[in-house]
Amino acid sequence: MQRRTRGPWALAFARLRRNRAAMASLAIVVVIVLSCLSAPLYARWAGVDPFTSTLDAVIHVDGVEVPVMEASTEGLGLGYTPIGPTWELGNYFLGADNQGRDVMARLLYGGLSSLMIAAAATVFTLIVGTTAGLVAGYFGGVTDTILSRLLDILWAFPIYLLAISLSIVTITAGISIGPVTIESGSLWLPVIIIGIVYIPYVARPIRGQVLSLRNSEFVLAAINLGVPGWRILWRDIQPNITTTLIVFVPLMMALNMLTESALSFLSIGVQPPAASWGTIIQDGQALLYTRPLVALAPGIAIALAVMALNVFGDGLRDALDPRSKVQLGRT
Repeated sequence: MQRRTRGPWALAFARLRRNRAAMASLAIVVVIVLSCLSAPLYARWAGVDPFTSTLDAVIHVDGVEVPVMEASTEGLGLGYTPIGPTWELGNYFLGADNQGRDVMARLLYGGLSSLMIAAAATVFTLIVGTTAGLVAGYFGGVTDTILSRLLDILWAFPIYLLAISLSIVTITAGISIGPVTIESGSLWLPVIIIGIVYIPYVARPIRGQVLSLRNSEFVLAAINLGVPGWRILWRDIQPNITTTLIVFVPLMMALNMLTESALSFLSIGVQPPAASWGTIIQDGQALLYTRPLVALAPGIAIALAVMALNVFGDGLRDALDPRSKVQLGRT
């Protein structure tokens, strides 16, 4: 009896499943995503509003009433210090920030914002970058020249310098293009900015692949048969770059998360009352010596999420094409 041959996707999944580091990283990413999605449930269960100051709140710890904002015992004894971690879920588990807000609830809500922005920016970058790479690589000539020069302009700027510049310009007025208006406080603003700065990092490798496929025998045969260009792009070329796009997803997610956190830390990303891991780190700067977990918790979350996404992305690349050397960076 002839043994049934497994398809390429089944073989790729089998290789990925054997990669313990990649599967462990995927599990970490899933846990982080599910935890952040539970943010509204946690806040409702804990009975806290992570976006409202609660300077006069009182909680019970081991049966004793404790103010959320404790009178300072350092120096002249002026001011107040937020309560530290109680290690009781639903009861200021990680303590409070300098406005008496539950750090655990803000951490989950901040992670939700960071993940949403990173995911949306990844989709935006992949759509625009892939379209530009496909069109430039397939049609060539003047089309390729114009698109390549536009990509070179974006490529010439350091990533964070361009992102900061765009954020500063749009932070007060937002973006208004015809009937489409994005307010300055909208989460879509950092999505668009982050999505734009990474377009060349997707478009250039896609263009290179399309240029190679453009001269392959099956594409030349389709052209000689008079097959329309859009059909060749969709039916012949696009399936051959699908694995590259899949590998880009976790790697772009990691880069976008870091960029969003950096912009929010500088107060030019996510705007109050919304929160992200970057804004929480900024809130915790003044508490590093008294309540370091306010800043350390989101920092650890960012490092863990980015590391897991990168390791999973490497494993995904090895599973889909062991010979591939897809990288996000300048060569």
